[in-house]
Amino acid sequence: MSKQCAFIGLGVMGYPMAGHLQKAGHKVTVYNRTQATAEKWAKEYSGHCQPTPAEAVKEADFVMVCVGNDDDVRSVFYGDDGILANLKPGAVVVDHTTASAELARELEQAVNEKQGSFLDAPVSGGQAGAENGVLTAMIGGEQQTFEAADELFQCYAKTRQLMGPVGSGQLAKMVNQICIAGVLQGLSEGLQLARKVGLDPDKLIAAISQGAAGSWQMENRYKTMWNNHYEHGFAVDWMRKDLKIALAEADRQGLSLPATALVDQFYADVQKMGGSRWDTSSLLARLEK
Repeated sequence: MSKQCAFIGLGVMGYPMAGHLQKAGHKVTVYNRTQATAEKWAKEYSGHCQPTPAEAVKEADFVMVCVGNDDDVRSVFYGDDGILANLKPGAVVVDHTTASAELARELEQAVNEKQGSFLDAPVSGGQAGAENGVLTAMIGGEQQTFEAADELFQCYAKTRQLMGPVGSGQLAKMVNQICIAGVLQGLSEGLQLARKVGLDPDKLIAAISQGAAGSWQMENRYKTMWNNHYEHGFAVDWMRKDLKIALAEADRQGLSLPATALVDQFYADVQKMGGSRWDTSSLLARLEK
């Protein structure tokens, strides 16, 4: 059945995600901070756009949000023009932003006070995953709310896992980013050695990628890394934002994440090299500087 949806935030992830909803037959109204982007989306997908989040959600039974960080999320939720000002009773609100677990719990309370339900559902898979509709969604919230929204998630997320109560999705995404950062540093060091000793990269990856050393990053990024091509993929700025959230959560839990903290500083070095928008695999560029 067609659902009345609102999608707030049309960046490199949100734009195609909202498009998948519209193409699946749902009625989607969008809002984006840059109005021209919202108008372009509405024309491309035969949807609708509104000048404020409040206007976008007034008829929506499902509200999806995908913006930049905690502050960006708050800016579209609160105030006279925010989501909460016009949220329908019974609406389901889903935050796909990678943000803090604390914010997710705060928003759950705020949405519940408006007689709505809330899920935190950060996604992994990058721009390509969003465009191809094969993202992974890590979700926090009630089972009943998850089941109500899952038909919509299927439009753009191949894998959907309910992790636990609200906040659990964000915690799972922190683990995801920690693991990616560590894998990419190891892959960068391995490729640096391979280049130094004169190994053929294609033969090398063919030999090791099917064993214990294999990873998505190895199979999908080794060629671009070898060729020093980083103008694509998940930006270093975004990864540093995500690692900051993970390190802050670890600190709250009394944990030390030494490898993660170190790789975060390596990404700071990449930023200083002018690589703020480079793909996260650009850790190799730092080693070869």
